[in-house]
Amino acid sequence: MAGRSRRKFSPQFKAEAVQLVIQSDRPIVEVAGELGIIPGTLGNWVNKYREENPEPEKKLTPSDHARLAELEVENRRLRMENEFFKKSRGLLRQGAGLNEKSALIEAEKDTYPIAWMCRQLQVPRSTFYAFRDRTDQVTATQERRELLKDEISRVFAAQNGTAGCRRITAQLNEEGHPCSVGLVAALMRELGLAAIQPRAWRKTTVTDEHAPVHPDLVERNFAPDQHVPGEVLVGDITYLRTGAGWLYLAVVIDLATRMIVGWQMADHMRTSLVIDALAMARTHGYAAPQAVFHSDHGTQYTSQEFGEYCIENGFTQSMGRTGVCWDNAVAESFFSSLKNEMYHHHVFSEHRRARFAIADYIEAFYNRARLHSSLGYRTPAKAWTEQTTPTTLP
Repeated sequence: MAGRSRRKFSPQFKAEAVQLVIQSDRPIVEVAGELGIIPGTLGNWVNKYREENPEPEKKLTPSDHARLAELEVENRRLRMENEFFKKSRGLLRQGAGLNEKSALIEAEKDTYPIAWMCRQLQVPRSTFYAFRDRTDQVTATQERRELLKDEISRVFAAQNGTAGCRRITAQLNEEGHPCSVGLVAALMRELGLAAIQPRAWRKTTVTDEHAPVHPDLVERNFAPDQHVPGEVLVGDITYLRTGAGWLYLAVVIDLATRMIVGWQMADHMRTSLVIDALAMARTHGYAAPQAVFHSDHGTQYTSQEFGEYCIENGFTQSMGRTGVCWDNAVAESFFSSLKNEMYHHHVFSEHRRARFAIADYIEAFYNRARLHSSLGYRTPAKAWTEQTTPTTLP
């Protein structure tokens, strides 16, 4: 394995990490934890950026502060009313009786004040408490199903709506909530939760018929347990539409852990795009000496410039067959996840916003939060750590 006594970070990585702090307004410690870097290092990057890009300070008068506090209170009240009435319209039929209204109040008692809901739905509090006394007997099975519903909703939200019943079941069991796939699937149907489905694959590779071809050293052997971290990497490029024109993303994926170990974005598809992505993996210590780099026959990967970079830096090139997407299925699968789980659910008017969202998806979600079935429902970062951390003998 390549030595990792001191990690190095590319300018691209530093810039995107700083934007994760500034634009999301989250604590540096939290973002650093998601990215797997030292908080002090990230803090230095953020301080340097703010010194170079100072923001003018706007001072508020005491009356401004008072008015702002009043507006915040009013805003919370209006937001609460809007959310509650939206729920009540969706759950209560027209002309609903007191029992149905009381059931809604009971269901939402942890979210809104009971007295306030009684006033909004015109239900006497004595009527509501009488209803609760009558229905307070809950069986152990019903209680367990309701508790599991809460946990399922939590995991589904944390996974950005991308997790199906199997992935959610794996995480709940790991967290100490025993359940079966069938039970989780049934409760997801009751909750109306369905994982995002992938779209059909479309060919985007541009090939050069006269370019040199390298042998296929992978031969579709993509199983993580058949590889060692850092020894076999795969890469590809995808197109991403924005309001400011196409944005191109090149990635490098470690086969043993499915971790995105290198990535780069640009408004062009020149060879430098894929070289920068592979250089990130090498700079950050995720590439072993003489690592195999597998790709398709895109002109960037068959170019003389890329071939020379691989030779100079100890990479052995490998290529699948022309026009056969399955020969680079791991990279294609990642692009499908990126687009269907995040990108296609937003409209990006400019490259800057798209770059920020993609960097957050890769580093904070895909590498460190998303469970992968091929890894035994672990995250890529956890798989990398477990396979590269030396074990201590007793």
